Amino acid sequence: MSEMKQIKNLKQFSTSKERFQGGHRLCPGCSHSIIVREFVNATDDELCVSTATGCLEVCSTIYPYTSWDVSWIHIGFENAAAAISGVEAMHKSLKNNKKSFSDKPMKFIAFAGDGGTYDIGFQSLSGAAERGHDFIYVCLDNEGYMNTGGQRSSSTPIGGATTTSPAGKVSYGEKKLKKDMMQIMAAHGCEYVAQSAPSNWKDMVKKAQKSFAASGPVYINAVSPCPTEWKFDPSMSMEISKVMVESRVVPLYEIENGSKVTVNYKPKNHVPVEEYLGMQGRFKHLFKPSNKHVIEEWQKNVDAKWEYLLRREEAGI
Repeated sequence: MSEMKQIKNLKQFSTSKERFQGGHRLCPGCSHSIIVREFVNATDDELCVSTATGCLEVCSTIYPYTSWDVSWIHIGFENAAAAISGVEAMHKSLKNNKKSFSDKPMKFIAFAGDGGTYDIGFQSLSGAAERGHDFIYVCLDNEGYMNTGGQRSSSTPIGGATTTSPAGKVSYGEKKLKKDMMQIMAAHGCEYVAQSAPSNWKDMVKKAQKSFAASGPVYINAVSPCPTEWKFDPSMSMEISKVMVESRVVPLYEIENGSKVTVNYKPKNHVPVEEYLGMQGRFKHLFKPSNKHVIEEWQKNVDAKWEYLLRREEAGI
């Protein structure tokens, strides 16, 4: 990685140029805008952004209005990584042939939801990472296809009730564990892979700046609580995010050069998974006596993943 710039403090953020403007139509309490704003405002370099079809695109670019004060491309649900890698390759070619339209440093970012990342966009993301393009891919992970009615994705956690994995008399909701995209992208040999949460903004900004300092493919999994489909009061978004981290449901960690694991935050008094699940309507059925085993499985899986990450960190691999 090249030298990382000093992290902006709160005053610098509040007075810096806004690259993602207000007035968008994202739901009250949606975490997408917070994540995007923290990310694009973390650098003063020129940016080119591609955004897959999804909540962010639909709500931030209702013609003739836009919230984006950067070069921006709307692309299909499945190919945000392909689009931004093509732009990055074009820009590199123009610079090599001394035909670049700007001498300023240019960074390339793709934003997509988990549906457009874990599932139908995985092929273009995998290909772009394998080819080694110099770009940053940010997954706005709200654990489902929220833009199209709240269907399950391979990011939906076990027990989650969605329109395609409903909870009822014969089912407790989603049956499969959430796909581990962090490990998958690290296996591609990405220079930098990290997980972040909007409640821990300094951690997110530091990871954004490390991403901008990288010189190859970067993957960021940014968990994004969704009040509409997770079924909680919009005012609770940051509290939900905080409890996700404190319960270790979402560990804040990074993987550098495909292998070296660092756990960035270790809760001193972590809370049980049950507290996190109890804050959301999508898990309310798990508190029935017949579904108690699902909560126990949740806790077991969270503990096992946490211990695995600590062992990796200690071993330096």
